[in-house]
Amino acid sequence: MTAPTTAVGIDIGGTGIKGAVVDLATGTLLSDRIKVPTPEGGTPEDIVAQTVKLVEQLQVHDPDAPVGVCFPAVVKHGVTLSAANISKLWIGLQAETYFEDALGRDITFVNDADAAGYAEARFGAAKGIEGVALMTTLGTGIGTAILHNGVLVPNAEFGHIEIDGVDAETRASNSAREREGLSWKEWAKRLQTYYSRLEAYFSPDLFIVGGGVSKHHEQFLPRLTLTAPIVPAVHRNNAGILGAASLAVRTIPPLS
Repeated sequence: MTAPTTAVGIDIGGTGIKGAVVDLATGTLLSDRIKVPTPEGGTPEDIVAQTVKLVEQLQVHDPDAPVGVCFPAVVKHGVTLSAANISKLWIGLQAETYFEDALGRDITFVNDADAAGYAEARFGAAKGIEGVALMTTLGTGIGTAILHNGVLVPNAEFGHIEIDGVDAETRASNSAREREGLSWKEWAKRLQTYYSRLEAYFSPDLFIVGGGVSKHHEQFLPRLTLTAPIVPAVHRNNAGILGAASLAVRTIPPLS
């Protein structure tokens, strides 16, 4: 059987749901990127209904076309174990099955930061990197993904590492910078503490920084002093779409 050359990627966030058809060889979009708002309240019923509408707009008529969906939650065996900026009704839900029933097709369901990290490993800043690449997305919180020789280790919630008695993301996320009106220099001091802690724990070969604020990377990354290189992500707005689509066709060897 010939491996698929295209797949659909859907990126569900707290404010928007994005999707496109992806060329799996190049990481380019083969369709327009469609974006619809995440329904207020973020309930399972409303988000799934909005996702169904988005897939219909993409006009993917092949029922066997690979579809990957990434989501702002810890995902284990298709169950959402947390909920970031969406309804708490997602916690403990058989979410993958819920989406599959509504869409009428099989999907691959993954954490959003994992999808972004995998996109960078396939098509971006971590492509070809040997050793450990650590992806961080600086946004409302801090999402993270860890990759070893391009292989994803899922559900790395390093934004919740405790520093000075609180979750790191409560002080070092981009939302903390905006909420407290921090200058780039002031925020960089907090990032230095955070990334130094990550470096001490994981000794990565590369840090990758994503999230919308990464477009301003020249304002804060040069202020950081680390052993490992730290670089901006290549695929900011499309990372979740690319990663979800790529993970939809990833082959996993069977357990022996």
